[in-house]
Amino acid sequence: MAELFHSMMQFIVSLFAAGSIQSATPIPAESPLPLQQSIPGGLTMIPVGDGIQPPAVSFNGRPVMVIRPDEQQSWLAMVGIPLSQKPGEASIKAGNNNIRFGVHDHPYPEQHLTVKKKHVNPSAAELARIRKEQAQMAAVYTSFSPPRPWQPMAWPIRGDMSSAFGLKRFFNGEQRNPHSGLDIAAPTGTPILAPADGKVVLTGNFFFNGNSVFIDHGQGLVTMVCHMSAINVQEGEEIRAGTLLGKVGATGRATGPHLHWTVSLNNARINPLLLMSPLRSGKLLSGTRQTGAAHE
Repeated sequence: MAELFHSMMQFIVSLFAAGSIQSATPIPAESPLPLQQSIPGGLTMIPVGDGIQPPAVSFNGRPVMVIRPDEQQSWLAMVGIPLSQKPGEASIKAGNNNIRFGVHDHPYPEQHLTVKKKHVNPSAAELARIRKEQAQMAAVYTSFSPPRPWQPMAWPIRGDMSSAFGLKRFFNGEQRNPHSGLDIAAPTGTPILAPADGKVVLTGNFFFNGNSVFIDHGQGLVTMVCHMSAINVQEGEEIRAGTLLGKVGATGRATGPHLHWTVSLNNARINPLLLMSPLRSGKLLSGTRQTGAAHE
């Protein structure tokens, strides 16, 4: 177990090695709280009071998750920072107070991929389908359901990280949105497990994402897994961490079988690795390599 724990910590440290981490404030390994990295695509924890009830907190006009891991601690706003956030000063609104914090620049690398032409330049009919699907997904990402007990996340599968979070994406030479999730390469049919407790709020076969499952974990924390070969859960189903969601595939815009895993917090896509607990290491990735499995 000690060797596995050490490997996990080395992996998380390597995540931040490529760029600036002036604002990163690592939480002690024994804590269940997330790691912090105040960059676009990152996460920051801000104390917001000691009252019996948590204050209402918002960032960029969106409600923010507030947790209190220990009754002796302050309430903590868990703020997701979107990839589009400009570096510099930002602020949250907590009750009647504005609390400022800094967002630092981060040099995400580029990735160039070749995919089917229809997934770069869709037809008019395909664009209509895409717009409908985007509205469905936006309704999930912008939702804010009642709180659930906070729990760190576990790996949904074992495998090699084939595409890191935040990559600047180029498909067939054309620049597209940055990579808003984490890709893990694995053989077709590999079981995909729920990373934490929650409720299945959307499933379907989407143009870009292929077979996908969206899970609401409470207070604007949503995870999505996609490109699946099979889905084993239904909308409205309450699930526990470790529930079988489905199996790895290559549906949608994908160059090979892999799992794309997105984590969204207050409608900001953030690096899933920040929510991982070294103590929940049963789903540890076996390594990292850039194999080119593609996702929007």
